[in-house]
Amino acid sequence: MKKFTTIDLFAGVGGIRLGFEKAEFDTVYANDYDKNCKITYDANFDKVPLTIKDITKQSDANFSSVLDDIKKIKYDVLLGGFPCQAFSIAGYRQGFRDSRGIGDLFFYVAEIIEKTQPKAFLLENVKNLKGHDKGRTYKIIKETLESLGYHVKEEILNSMDYGNLPQNRERMYIVGFKSKEQFDRFKFPKKIKRSKKISDILEEKVDPYFYYENKSIWEKIKDYPFVENIVYQWRRVYVRENKSGVCPTLTANMGTGGHNVPLVKDKKGVRKLTPLECFRIQGFPEEYALPDIAKSHLYKQAGNSVSVPVIYRIATNMLEALQS
Repeated sequence: MKKFTTIDLFAGVGGIRLGFEKAEFDTVYANDYDKNCKITYDANFDKVPLTIKDITKQSDANFSSVLDDIKKIKYDVLLGGFPCQAFSIAGYRQGFRDSRGIGDLFFYVAEIIEKTQPKAFLLENVKNLKGHDKGRTYKIIKETLESLGYHVKEEILNSMDYGNLPQNRERMYIVGFKSKEQFDRFKFPKKIKRSKKISDILEEKVDPYFYYENKSIWEKIKDYPFVENIVYQWRRVYVRENKSGVCPTLTANMGTGGHNVPLVKDKKGVRKLTPLECFRIQGFPEEYALPDIAKSHLYKQAGNSVSVPVIYRIATNMLEALQS
């Protein structure tokens, strides 16, 4: 059976790669701009380390260098969780006109697809991409991909419904195939019953660092009626309980003291989730190594990553389609 190969763009710490490699794809190239991601990424993948080249600065020279790298590689499937800040409800709502240029990164992805013609691709982004600018943003994206000769379909999947994970995380997944036959064969995964609970991902022994009793925030939250094994959010001025019994969407800024900080109560007290717990909530395997770097970097990496079991299920279905 043929082994299909992938390139991993905006790779972060390798969440998409993990899902595809579990589905028996081989990674032949990986790129990101974040040097801290490389520390974590390279600690977990022996082959094909993360190449650090920054195309987010909109430098033609930087992009050309990445494109030249990819042109030298034969591969089958392009993977990319391209930066979502330009499309996120939490971002600047400027889309392709994002003042930081991040929105335009999609067009760099499109150029790589145009110049290298993979058999298929998977792109991941925030749910809000679908409705951004009254649907015009995604209309441009889909029409661009179709103009390159691809058949494209998209779906919004929630990690708690499609990944058996205790996290309310809705993300948009865009899949494209050159072959109409393969496109017709591909189906997004169906919902599955969730069995994993918050209690399943919590560490048994947690460093005192993570508890709030001796921190300034404690005076603001100490009177709230916390219940064990439920995730709460600190929203700068108030505490909010997640009524669905799962963790709210992990965010990149949760380690910086801002809003959306996930809180739990255990037998010792009230604390924030640990980085390991955040990676578990994203479905990373237990053997995934977290290096000794600043906790803020690890929180950001977990929040920016993907839910690995959801990616695995999409990858499995893509493999079946490609083998047709």
